[in-house]
Amino acid sequence: MTQTSEPVGASERRGPLRAGDRVQLTDAKGRHHTIVLTPGKQFHTHRGMFHHDDVIGQPEGTVVTNTAGFDYLVLRPLLSDFVLSMPRGAAVVYPKDSGQIVQMADIYPGARVVEAGVGSGALTMSLLRAVGDGGRLVSIERREDFADIARANVESHFGGPHPAWSLEIGDFADRVADVFEPGTVDRIVLDMLAPWENIEAAADALAPGGVFLAYVATTTQLSRLAEDLREHGGFTEPRAWESMVRTWHLEGLAVRPDHRMIGHTGFLLTARRMAPGVEPPRRTRRPAKGAYPHEEEWTPEDLGERSVSDKKIRKVRRDAESARDAAAGED
Repeated sequence: MTQTSEPVGASERRGPLRAGDRVQLTDAKGRHHTIVLTPGKQFHTHRGMFHHDDVIGQPEGTVVTNTAGFDYLVLRPLLSDFVLSMPRGAAVVYPKDSGQIVQMADIYPGARVVEAGVGSGALTMSLLRAVGDGGRLVSIERREDFADIARANVESHFGGPHPAWSLEIGDFADRVADVFEPGTVDRIVLDMLAPWENIEAAADALAPGGVFLAYVATTTQLSRLAEDLREHGGFTEPRAWESMVRTWHLEGLAVRPDHRMIGHTGFLLTARRMAPGVEPPRRTRRPAKGAYPHEEEWTPEDLGERSVSDKKIRKVRRDAESARDAAAGED
């Protein structure tokens, strides 16, 4: 009988809850706590405690009652839950944007994908889910400490190294040429401060018809990137959008939008690679040149980003690696 391999981590997401599993606890008010099940340990809050052993061996969807009589629903976290609770140094790509990236960049099983600007690994996990074990994802990160956090988070989620993933340290333009032959990459996803600096390298790497996608935070970045793509001449007309998520309050007849929503997180821009030597049809309208300074050097502070201290990054890296090792040690 021929055996087919399961995706990485698939078996760990099925069956009874086991020691080493990461689980999400939800109380009656909808508040979440994420823990790693460990024999002999206890979960404490100011409202009582319960033993991890009371949960180990139980099916997902069970309810555990603590010593003060408070109930917790116990489930393995979804990827979206994991991303929002995992240790992180850089800001993460929110699940609403990760879903849009996978769909609108057409990330498919077996695709050859390059992402640059790995951060804490949030988008990496969604891309790996999409390309599957038979695809290839090369993630490029300039900062080694961010790469260590991302590696620990990804391996913690998948239960070990993913066979389709490699993580490279360095600049996108330098590393992408080292790992792929020109014109062989299917999709490129850039999450960085100045993606326009890598348009030429992306054009060289992408196969004709391949998708270029960038995630940027501000309208100034969006405008600069769109104009530079047009000026390059090797891409189709760029498309840009953002998504907002508004949840709803559902209780009897009191059905209304929640007071809070996930508003602007970032803009997504896509363009397709033209065939070599072929230019796209000219646009009939173009904005005036000189609408923005080309020579200006951009910094995160220019965009309102708060810098992350080295001390915090060291702590987040320790937390991420500890969570991965705790999960691996209980297998």
